[in-house]
Amino acid sequence: MRMNGDGALEVARRFAALLLDEHFDQTVELFAPPLRAAVSSEALRLAWAAEAVAHGGIRAVQEPEVEAGETDLLRVRIAITCADGSFTVVTSVGDDGRLHGLRLDPHGGAAWQPPHYTQQDLFTERDVLLGTGPFAVPGTLTLPRGPGPWPAAVLLAGGGPFDRDETSGPNKPLKDLAWGLACRQVAVLRFDKPTFAHPDRLPADFTMADEYLPPALAALHLLRHHPDIDPDRIHLLGHSMGGKAAPRIAAADPSIAGLVLLAADAQPMHQAAVRVARHLAALTPGPSTDQAVAALTRKAELVAAPELTPDTPPELLPLGFSAAYWLDLRAYDPLATAAALTHPMLILQGGRDYQVTVTDDLALWQQALAHRHGVRIRIHQDLNHLFFPGDGAPTPADYSKPGHVALAVVDEIAAWLAP
Repeated sequence: MRMNGDGALEVARRFAALLLDEHFDQTVELFAPPLRAAVSSEALRLAWAAEAVAHGGIRAVQEPEVEAGETDLLRVRIAITCADGSFTVVTSVGDDGRLHGLRLDPHGGAAWQPPHYTQQDLFTERDVLLGTGPFAVPGTLTLPRGPGPWPAAVLLAGGGPFDRDETSGPNKPLKDLAWGLACRQVAVLRFDKPTFAHPDRLPADFTMADEYLPPALAALHLLRHHPDIDPDRIHLLGHSMGGKAAPRIAAADPSIAGLVLLAADAQPMHQAAVRVARHLAALTPGPSTDQAVAALTRKAELVAAPELTPDTPPELLPLGFSAAYWLDLRAYDPLATAAALTHPMLILQGGRDYQVTVTDDLALWQQALAHRHGVRIRIHQDLNHLFFPGDGAPTPADYSKPGHVALAVVDEIAAWLAP
């Protein structure tokens, strides 16, 4: 039976009331399974606290507004009034009466705008399909205008169910990179992650290898057989977890020309999740955030324990990931994998990044690759995790403000890819 507006409104009101009372454990019970796997109660608690800090404290949750979408889902917008402004919770209610998708929008649906350093008449774009069967994913090929063959890069988004642009609120950092590089005579192929394209069809034993390798290898194959691409100058460009996955993909397809790692995490992810949670909790100290950090810490300890087995329930593990996902991550060493490669590498890091940091992550890359020739490492001190410029102490609000990947980063990558 189709969910009508009144039914969706009732679900949304229940959701809004739970948010206002900060009953996050009950809140996630309203989530559809894919959303519950992507957003844990601890993650929601910390994100809610971060928005409260960014806006001076939450005052009230307004009546939800339901609007029909182009799919069977009914989009819901819930305005949150704060001491210093407001933000919006955006979700969707399905025919099953559950919530599908969730984001905290501090800018009221502000649209992405092209970066000032791009010019749309310098490139073309077309849709592609990567892979075959039920887990094929759509992507976009961006080609410079004019005669090739061009150097090329396959973009790898960070952790989570990201689309091909790595959309987060009004920001699309991978689209910034694709357009910026194409304007500098580099072809780019980016794709929706399987966790975004097929959230309802992924098997219970889905892993990080499944998330990145099949679409990335299909993308490399497509580029290698494209008449306008130089097959000897095809690179991997990974951001955050995409950077962590890049050495694994290169090991599977050694014919690539090189790797660009942007804010690539090296610290084990269960440890990094606790570190970031503690950072966020310090911004909003109190029993609620302390409880979230303690719960996440217990789950992270299980990831490292010998008791972790493929049958361990995901609700006992961090971030809602399955035991299979964590076991696969635990078995993969990105530092050793990268150190065994012979490819040239460009590693860039933002100095204002509190998710992947100079101290906790970049230092590990520097140590692991100290023996390697052809590795260039550079820190952009004023940039955050998205490589957007800023100043002052980094906060979660930095990542939700409209911005673009810094021109200096686009130019540096383009010069390295197409010297």
